[in-house]
Amino acid sequence: MILEHAILNILPGKTAEFELAFKEAQQIISRMQGYVSHELQRCIENQDQYLLLIYWQTLEDHTIGFRTSVDYLKWKALLHHFYDPFPKVEHYAKIF
Repeated sequence: MILEHAILNILPGKTAEFELAFKEAQQIISRMQGYVSHELQRCIENQDQYLLLIYWQTLEDHTIGFRTSVDYLKWKALLHHFYDPFPKVEHYAKIF
């Protein structure tokens, strides 16, 4: 299993809109091949920052399956205009 990790910095004053858009967008990822689970957490110290964690069965389920899908274009349209700067996405494999 692979953990996708992204810090999402949202434009000031747009967090409520972002959260509404994410409610819709999470339905997109949850039906993707290889999707396991996800969570979105809001930073306590910086209210414009979120942590997105998504578990995938394989790295390719995210990097190829999701990112090359038509559904990714919907995800992108819903969320990408909220980010500043654009998030760095990294993947982790469990050791222990």
